[in-house]
Amino acid sequence: MAQENLSVVLRSQGDLRLENLPIPEPGPDDVLLQMHSVGICGSDVHYWQHGRIGDFVVRKPMVLGHEAAGVVVKTGSAVKHLKIGDRVAIEPGVPRDMDEFFKNGRYNLSPSIFFCATPPDNGNLCRYYKHNANFCYKLPDNVTFEEGALIEPLSVGIHACRRGGVTLGSTVFICGSGPIGLVCLLVAKAMGASKVIISDIVPERLSMAKELGADFQLQVKRENGPQQLAKSVEDLLGAQPHVTIECTGVESSVQTAIYATRSGGVVVLVGLGSEMATIPLINAAVREVDIRGVFRYCNTWPMAINMLASGKVNVKPLVTHRFPLEQAVQAFETTRQGVGIKVMLKCNQNDQNP
Repeated sequence: MAQENLSVVLRSQGDLRLENLPIPEPGPDDVLLQMHSVGICGSDVHYWQHGRIGDFVVRKPMVLGHEAAGVVVKTGSAVKHLKIGDRVAIEPGVPRDMDEFFKNGRYNLSPSIFFCATPPDNGNLCRYYKHNANFCYKLPDNVTFEEGALIEPLSVGIHACRRGGVTLGSTVFICGSGPIGLVCLLVAKAMGASKVIISDIVPERLSMAKELGADFQLQVKRENGPQQLAKSVEDLLGAQPHVTIECTGVESSVQTAIYATRSGGVVVLVGLGSEMATIPLINAAVREVDIRGVFRYCNTWPMAINMLASGKVNVKPLVTHRFPLEQAVQAFETTRQGVGIKVMLKCNQNDQNP
């Protein structure tokens, strides 16, 4: 094993560096992983640019990265289900306490949860990383490392569609066709949605959405009002959608989501915007439109792996750029500029394949 552990470290707002850190030693319940593929998330860029997301503030140097897959190179003494050489995808959120949320299966809501690259917890954008073995999932031979890394954003889509109740025959409106909007599209289709309409300001993103199976694409112009856009959604679909999944966090888009959804339907809020927002709450209340929040995901990795292995979902087109770990700063700049869809960093010098 190499003795260097090149890592992408955010020292403070705007100060992103490559540093060699010690290779961690796994505890009894951990595995040590040689990282292979790690995607850059919008949250990673946000911490770099702004130093915080809500109450999560970068107060000390932090390794970034949480969309990840790698190879087991060492196992803790209590680990039985994984062995050296296993290819695994990492679920970045690990509950620290067996609290009420853990017990009822909603461990993502546990206030003490460990989460990669959320201050003060380090992420896995590095050569070597240790993680709780129970939150490392073995990848089938026909699922690539990059697909394994993309299980993390895919899980957001699974959790959002579950929260929205997407099922066979559902009609779905997705606000925003960035990476999260696109995985919501893929999952909605896999879960049986009959028609999916997706909106965005950027035409190129709508083109990608069309390639991935969106039935209708709605280009948003800044002069369009929320009610006008809602009417456009209804006109394209032929009826108001059962479920709307809002992936932008933009106030006007949340307003559109509520106006667009049919009475008795569900609006799922995935995108995170300002802490306070003005929304047509009475409109939702009198039409019994449920508004449901999403915080990451839980219990999604097994389903995601089966979706990928069976070929029901194809996330490969989402990866538009690849960089070796040594070019991490350039990769982050590419993501910040909004070029492409998903930028993937390759952490193993000897294996840069997907």
